[in-house]
Amino acid sequence: MIVKELIKYLEDWAPPGAAWEKDNVGLQVGSGDETIKNILLSLELTSEVLDEALKKNCNFIFTHHPLIFNPIKNLDVNKNHVSKLIYRLIKNDINLFSAHTNLDFTKDGVSFQLAKNLNLNNITFLKNEESNQFKIVVFIPESNLDEVASSMFNQGAGIIGEYNSCSFRTNGIGTFKGSANTNPFIGQKENFEKVNEVRLEVLVDSWKLNKVINAMLNSHPYEEPAFDIYPLKNKNVNYGAGAIGDLEKEMKVNEFLKHVENSLELSNFRYSIGHKKVIKKVAVCGGAGSDLLNDAIAKNADAFITSDIKYHTFHDALNKILLIDAGHYETEIVVLKIVEEKIKKLIKEKKENIKVYKYSLSTNPVKFYKQ
Repeated sequence: MIVKELIKYLEDWAPPGAAWEKDNVGLQVGSGDETIKNILLSLELTSEVLDEALKKNCNFIFTHHPLIFNPIKNLDVNKNHVSKLIYRLIKNDINLFSAHTNLDFTKDGVSFQLAKNLNLNNITFLKNEESNQFKIVVFIPESNLDEVASSMFNQGAGIIGEYNSCSFRTNGIGTFKGSANTNPFIGQKENFEKVNEVRLEVLVDSWKLNKVINAMLNSHPYEEPAFDIYPLKNKNVNYGAGAIGDLEKEMKVNEFLKHVENSLELSNFRYSIGHKKVIKKVAVCGGAGSDLLNDAIAKNADAFITSDIKYHTFHDALNKILLIDAGHYETEIVVLKIVEEKIKKLIKEKKENIKVYKYSLSTNPVKFYKQ
């Protein structure tokens, strides 16, 4: 299996277009044409992670946090650690790939895995993404409808939640009159024609738009297909920030705090008191998600777990919702389990002899004094 095959597989699950617009996701260093030996998974790249990759003969490293986030002015290995890591990656022919906010915002991504670690049920997005979808409307002769529709579906159009190939179709009459320079698929040039056509409507995510349009144009029989593109304000049910779900049984506050400690293997965490005596509905966001506090409150969550919470945000939550800062590393490291499962599934399907390792130590720079 080569690098670009694995990348396509991962990005079909967590597409780069779903990422925050200022993020830097995808192949950080390397070549898509390289053959993969073994794979190492880590939350981020450090010199120790790279040492372990070399020791285990891994030439593909998956990280959640991108190594290259800000513009690099030079690759002087003596000036900064990023340049030094890039130099070592290139020197040892190691490919580095990162899935960051696209993995945060996708189903079964970071926040969904955090919710599953807490044994939540009925998990949905805490806040769905919006204004990143379009509706394509195209007019097609009845005889060619299925061919054109299938070509669009194959490029990712018509996905709504757990359903695919979703569309709406309306029969009608199309009219046209071609000039002397045309070669119409139906009828004669310079004649006014009436044709039984179908109005096909499909949803498409913004990052798939061009591919879907090209597929439609390539499969459409007309010289000049008529189609419309509508930007939508809809909430995207397939992508969003954070997650929310229910505990199987409600817990008293102290019992729930212990549950969080055990589920996330925490040695310490910060929290502020909410107004409920028992906890049932829980909102989460892996990493820094305190900007979703009001969304958690609006959805009547009894508790909200995230990280990097500021002092005044704890005040904002006081007596409204149990707010827990469980740590950035601790709320994101959980995602490597599902990444490992998905990659191993692909390796098995392709009957490859590739081993997948998770970094054996911790890359968390935060330590606690007198734990």
